[in-house]
Amino acid sequence: MNRRHSEPGPRRAADASMTLINETYRRPLDPGYQEVADRRRAGTAPRRTVRGGAALLVLAVALGAFATSAATALRRPPPAVLEARALLETEIRERIDRAELLRDANALLAAEVTGLQTAAASSEDPALLAQLQQDAVPGGRVPVVGPGLQIVLTDWVPGPGEQENPDNRVQDVDLQLLANGLWAAGAEAIAINGARLTSTTAIRSAGAAVLVDLRPLGSPYTVEAIGDAAGLQTGLARGVAGQRLASLRQQFRIGVEVTPEKDLELPAAGSATLRSARVLGDAGATGTVPDPTARSTAGAAARGSAADALGPVLRDVAVSSGPDGGERS
Repeated sequence: MNRRHSEPGPRRAADASMTLINETYRRPLDPGYQEVADRRRAGTAPRRTVRGGAALLVLAVALGAFATSAATALRRPPPAVLEARALLETEIRERIDRAELLRDANALLAAEVTGLQTAAASSEDPALLAQLQQDAVPGGRVPVVGPGLQIVLTDWVPGPGEQENPDNRVQDVDLQLLANGLWAAGAEAIAINGARLTSTTAIRSAGAAVLVDLRPLGSPYTVEAIGDAAGLQTGLARGVAGQRLASLRQQFRIGVEVTPEKDLELPAAGSATLRSARVLGDAGATGTVPDPTARSTAGAAARGSAADALGPVLRDVAVSSGPDGGERS
């Protein structure tokens, strides 16, 4: 008789491969903890002394302080990063100061050029000078003073426990709609945080910053418009801009303050850039190719005509008519 026909051995338990799980069910407490529990139940466990409790408290405080310092050290940027950031901040401040100095120098040179152009235009072509004076205010070439409307938009500031939301900040499209609404309501001149708006002014965003002709602005945004204050308020309320302001105030919690002002002073915009020019009355300026031999003569005439066309007003500050039709200097 071979092994196949021999007597079978003892049967193996069905859950023999589940010994660890069975032990966990039968003895849920670790043997060491079970021994301590039995000692406490029998009253033979050593009692905790004051010295041992104090030592345990000191150990817990030391571990907590170590964990806190380790977490702080991990969150703190390396010294090299801090130095690089400080260097960049210093360079940014220096560049901003430099830009302000250049802007002031540019304003002085523009005023000098304005005086020369005024003197030339007043003697050569008084009619052209009068036309330039009339177009100087809408073109933003001169500062203006007069009654109008002041609108201040302020970003919502989150309180304690509140999260910051980019939608609760004033965006470029808000200023665009507001400026267009003021123009449609009859504004004669508009400025945002001292930046005069013209027909070529660009209002756009770069990240979280709002740029007006590449000049970064920040909250609060003060929009000043010269004109009839009552008419401007009525025009805003009836148009899309008024609905936008109400939505910013109610839905996005952006501060909106509309105040009529008796005297507003808006600065002039930067000097205009000549992009194209032609000789007045030249029949060949309709698209025909000019004669290369006459390039120097035509160029000199175009430059002279452009200098006359960009001539400024006689006064340093333009006037804006008030609600009663009178002029305000």
